[in-house]
Amino acid sequence: MTHSLTLRRPDDWHLHLRDGDMLRAVLPETARHFARAIIMPNLVPPVVTSADALAYQARILSALPEGMTFEPLMTLYLTEDTEPDDMRAAHASGLIKAVKLYPAGATTNSASGVRDFARVQPILDVMAEIGLPLCLHGEVTDSHVDIFDREAVFIDTILDPIRRATPGLRVTMEHITTKDAVEYAREQDDSLGATITTHHLIINRNHILVGGIKPHYYCLPVAKREEHRVALVEAATSGDTRFFLGTDSAPHSDVLKENACGCAGCFTATNTMSILVQVFDQQGALDKLEAFASLNGPAHYKLKPNVETITLTKTPPTYPEKIITGMGEVTVFDPGFPLEWSVTS
Repeated sequence: MTHSLTLRRPDDWHLHLRDGDMLRAVLPETARHFARAIIMPNLVPPVVTSADALAYQARILSALPEGMTFEPLMTLYLTEDTEPDDMRAAHASGLIKAVKLYPAGATTNSASGVRDFARVQPILDVMAEIGLPLCLHGEVTDSHVDIFDREAVFIDTILDPIRRATPGLRVTMEHITTKDAVEYAREQDDSLGATITTHHLIINRNHILVGGIKPHYYCLPVAKREEHRVALVEAATSGDTRFFLGTDSAPHSDVLKENACGCAGCFTATNTMSILVQVFDQQGALDKLEAFASLNGPAHYKLKPNVETITLTKTPPTYPEKIITGMGEVTVFDPGFPLEWSVTS
């Protein structure tokens, strides 16, 4: 029986840090364990230009507590008016590592996203040419499509046509939630990767709805049936290089989560590594955790893995139930079972 595990320091390939007081409060929760993270650009207003990205990067670094090391990997928010030359220059300078595509209205602060996908095809062509990855929130927003089917429909009607129209484009299917997405990813070449969140490995839609609505389990894409959760666990623990960690940790103050129209997002930055190691341990796959958390993501983004390491020990950890921020309290994701592993170094 394994009681200690050392792996290369992990990265988070999908992270929301917000801005201002919220940024200053939640950034240490990620930087404590993670070396790098792909930073989501859906601020208000969104990060759409290289100047926006440079300014946001500076705010993140200025919020990093002394003694902590962390590299924010910046992205641009794709709009139908994105300037190809600005994007090209930002990538060439090393400032941005990806561009994020939100279908308009799909999730938090996505109103500026894409409505007419034909209008962004020239941008995607440039991205394929220069090797700049595209990160996708993979859901359609058509009102006639059931919310639990929106990922599968997106794959068939938007993602696959984009890939066929844009050979060579590197694509990240973000926060996949369905067996359909797992199967699609497994059929593709190494130009496609897929992130899986911590919370989608733990909860299904019953956790949100049975016995009363649980607002801190509500996220987008919404958790699906148990068969889909099982498929995600199998993919994450398989060692398949297409799958890697993107927490989609998304802080909202409790007052915004616990109301008549609660915000979507689970805040998992604080305890993700303790949860993940327990999931992998239960699957008899501790030897696959380093690939999922520390190796597959850098390979997809053409970056080197981290040299530093972290050690996890089978000792029950202590985590706060809430993080205090200048925007109010933020509830830390509760996996619903006692955690057995701690990050000890």
